[in-house]
Amino acid sequence: MREVSVVGVRVELPTNQPIVLLREVDGERYLPIWIGAVEATAIAYEQQGVKPPRPLTHDLLRDVLSALKAPLHAVEIVELKDSVYFADLLIGDGLRVSARPSDSIALALRVGATIRCSESVLDEAGIIIPDEQEDEVEKFREFLDQVRPEDFAG
Repeated sequence: MREVSVVGVRVELPTNQPIVLLREVDGERYLPIWIGAVEATAIAYEQQGVKPPRPLTHDLLRDVLSALKAPLHAVEIVELKDSVYFADLLIGDGLRVSARPSDSIALALRVGATIRCSESVLDEAGIIIPDEQEDEVEKFREFLDQVRPEDFAG
């Protein structure tokens, strides 16, 4: 397993499909995962520190885990099968629960849990962005600084 960090979310044009972009912490590969608008909003809210007036589903799950004294230790993106990613939540004393990566990432951001990705998934779907495209990554980061979570609704 390789630790990854969340670069952010964006909307892929022309399809208007949200993507969460992960990056190896000790490596060069990026992992783009196409996600739903609700999950994109949840991730963007947390990254931007937006606190909705009522808890979102991921906030609720965070609070339930806390009330049960069952901390989320890590999220692992474990498989890519037929273009679908699979993840596990590592909870409490060795409990492993299958979950969608988008939900897992939104929850991990809320509790500060480590996000990891299997080497096989990174080998299959990870991309290396050449130096000349690093400019695009910087533009992406600028986009993330300006985008609002409401931009993903709809």
